[in-house]
Amino acid sequence: MAAAAPDFFSDALRREIIRSERERMRAVAIILASLLALALGVANLFPSYTSRIFERDVPGWLPFVGIGPFLLYELGSLKFLGYRASKGQDFPQYARFGNALIETSLPSAIIITLSHYMDPLLVFGFWPPLLYFIFILLSTLRLDFWLSVWTGSVAAVQQMVLVLWLLPIQPWGDIPQETLLFHFSRTLVLFTSGLVAGFVANSLRSQFEKSVRAVAARDRVTNLFGQHVSPAVVDRLLATQSEPPSEIRTVCVLFLDIRGFTAMTRRRSAEETVALLNAFFARMIDVVDRNNGIINKFLGDGFLALFGAPLADPAAARNALAAAQEMIDTVAGWNDAHPGWALRVGIGIHLGEAVTGTVGSPQRKEYTVIGDTVNLAARLEQLTKEMGAQLLVSQSVLDAAPCDGAVDLGPVAIRGYDEKVRVWRIT
Repeated sequence: MAAAAPDFFSDALRREIIRSERERMRAVAIILASLLALALGVANLFPSYTSRIFERDVPGWLPFVGIGPFLLYELGSLKFLGYRASKGQDFPQYARFGNALIETSLPSAIIITLSHYMDPLLVFGFWPPLLYFIFILLSTLRLDFWLSVWTGSVAAVQQMVLVLWLLPIQPWGDIPQETLLFHFSRTLVLFTSGLVAGFVANSLRSQFEKSVRAVAARDRVTNLFGQHVSPAVVDRLLATQSEPPSEIRTVCVLFLDIRGFTAMTRRRSAEETVALLNAFFARMIDVVDRNNGIINKFLGDGFLALFGAPLADPAAARNALAAAQEMIDTVAGWNDAHPGWALRVGIGIHLGEAVTGTVGSPQRKEYTVIGDTVNLAARLEQLTKEMGAQLLVSQSVLDAAPCDGAVDLGPVAIRGYDEKVRVWRIT
């Protein structure tokens, strides 16, 4: 079938990006809240530990300075994004890049804050620089290659700028040149991590796009042909990658009607009636599916089934006839199992040319068949009442699928037809 409509696809992608962004923001907020609680606990409950690793006394409120503003920012951003999502608005691309810049600056802010209380060289060997990798990892949830690359680039540049600013790395300084090489290598790793995260984000986005297109294509088949189409037929329709054309083709049309059903419903509740129809039609659908047909329309207490459309089938008449005979056997089994709901059916089948295609509006289309072939099949089904038969077929059906035991009823006058039509009774 045709690909998803652009508006549908873009809207689904927009909603998925917002959902993914909100999940990422929640994860960041949880990490920041946990980090703040841990830092506050260590700074205020374990002063002996902090005195060993810091050169100066660390105030108990210091974690609020390095982490608190970012946590408030993240919570505010999460609320703002939720508000935009409730209004059906997306997250502008420039805002996403700005958001990535601010978030990825958290480790830098912590490094700068801690450098006032401990040797900067130790700070770079402490845990704050590792936070860069967390933000790069979470950037995959942005589902955007360039945003992940941007996050990795921001982390790499900020880390290297802080190294050059805070550490006395000079030919004549106290820090060996190997340290510069070490930090330069870490910068390359951060940038490379951004690239890798970008490819992962791109892969996640591609998988989502494929899923959306597959669902849209399957929904399109369902909209055109109804939910009563076998999975095998749906798969074959999807494989064509196009909408069924409007054309004249040879089809075999089968009409089924439950005899006297209206009178039966007068003695039953609406719930019982609907439950009966659903249970009965479920069995009929299985029969049609097994014989390579589709149920095109439900008509109250009956339905119209097609064989040879929308997919060509040289054995359409044989399949329709086999389906009809199996339906009659199924009804007999149903009556044995439900004596209080014993049913009688009438089935008419005709093979001929008909106009096929999708009709309706851009909002709602339906696959249908139109023409004399459909009308004659319906007339044959109605004729079963007069003939006391369960299954009547036209001469064209018998020509295409000879059947032992068929009884020739001869030319029969059919309402709406000037000439008589030769009709065969199967059972």
